[in-house]
Amino acid sequence: MPLVVPGLMSKDGGEDKTSKWMNDLAGKKIGESSNETTFAKKDLPQEHRIVKEGDMMTMDHKPDRLNIHTKEDGTVSKVTHG
Repeated sequence: MPLVVPGLMSKDGGEDKTSKWMNDLAGKKIGESSNETTFAKKDLPQEHRIVKEGDMMTMDHKPDRLNIHTKEDGTVSKVTHG
């Protein structure tokens, strides 16, 4: 039986969707186009929200929603689903 590490791999041995998005977005800002420092907003899943450091958020649970947490300067620091 393969070892499954939560947050690192899915049950089938592949990368889970949260880790994939974290790899794509970490350290970047969300903008209109993609380059080395920016990720295009149009390439995000339809069900997403961007949460700035210190912002309040609702506690409703939507497992397919991508939550993008940013620092005060807009740089992505964390990605979660729910």
